[in-house]
Amino acid sequence: MKLYIHPILFTLFLIMGCSSSTPIESQVDDNTVEPPTNGDTNTWLLPISQVRDGGPGRDGIPSINDPEFIDVSEAPGILRDEVRVVGIKIGSTVRAYPHYILDWHEVVNDDIKSTSVAITYCPLTGSAIAWNRRINGRKTSFGVSGLLYNNNVIPFDRTTNSNWSQLGLQCVNGTLIGETPEVMTLVETNWFIWKAMFPETTILSTNTGFDRTYGVYPYGDYITNNNALIFPLTKDDRRLPRKERVHAIVDENQSKVYRFNTFGGGKAIKDTFNGKNILLVGGNETIVSFELNSENTLSFKYIFNTSEAYFEDSAGTVYNVFGQAISGPGKGKRLKATNSFIAYWFSIGAFYPNPEIFE
Repeated sequence: MKLYIHPILFTLFLIMGCSSSTPIESQVDDNTVEPPTNGDTNTWLLPISQVRDGGPGRDGIPSINDPEFIDVSEAPGILRDEVRVVGIKIGSTVRAYPHYILDWHEVVNDDIKSTSVAITYCPLTGSAIAWNRRINGRKTSFGVSGLLYNNNVIPFDRTTNSNWSQLGLQCVNGTLIGETPEVMTLVETNWFIWKAMFPETTILSTNTGFDRTYGVYPYGDYITNNNALIFPLTKDDRRLPRKERVHAIVDENQSKVYRFNTFGGGKAIKDTFNGKNILLVGGNETIVSFELNSENTLSFKYIFNTSEAYFEDSAGTVYNVFGQAISGPGKGKRLKATNSFIAYWFSIGAFYPNPEIFE
């Protein structure tokens, strides 16, 4: 496979690599790496020949460890309605993290009330996943290792220096090898929809302590160029365009994906996957999914109209995008979110070979 590296990406890697204080310990040809020893083991759950050195080195792409947030009224001009954000809601606290900041940092270590969360984002696979920073009862923080697998970021935790696969949802190297993180519900949408749902939201500030050209996408035409991959894939499933954004549900190393064009202007769809009943609700910019128990015979409909109300069941209970019942007879209950995220199609095909595609 011919490798494509955009000049802007090469420059970014060069600059960040020069600023890194902890380079990759050992590097071999074709950008494969001999993984560094972490703790008392250098065993990996990934094929070592497919673990790649992205260039910047450990912490060469700096995580945000002390994030600042601003109110909607303070939103900068670059935060236009169409800008993509990921959002989280813990208790009454609602926060948004714009892609234009995540593109440059990939990890935000945040504390929301008593919950410590890592917002992890990989620009090369278009995937944002949040997980709890308490591992086995110990609070840690995460950084960018500089390593990738199937073009996907490999974060490391700073307590044990173990390496974690973002899309694999598992520690793949180090003293915590085999551990899985507690995944937290994260919603990806655009700024217009997010602030309409949650006008009380705060937004991650560009006052990060780093000098970056936020608002300027650092990877050239990568998003739209289906031929642009930085490294080869273990499996290149071409049933869909590589860079098509899909909603992927993952369960027991299997995956099923749902395309945005299936939902049009807004639909609620019931489906089954891996023996579970699934409810999906979405539109052109947002898809969320929940597990339904076998006793749930209600029907659902999409009702979003620039407010927190996102869908409604046939009993009259109204839910927000996180599956929280905000009004009606079921007010106060919450649907169980699936283990899911939005990502580029090629990454799902590479991590979860032969995923189902909802038709």
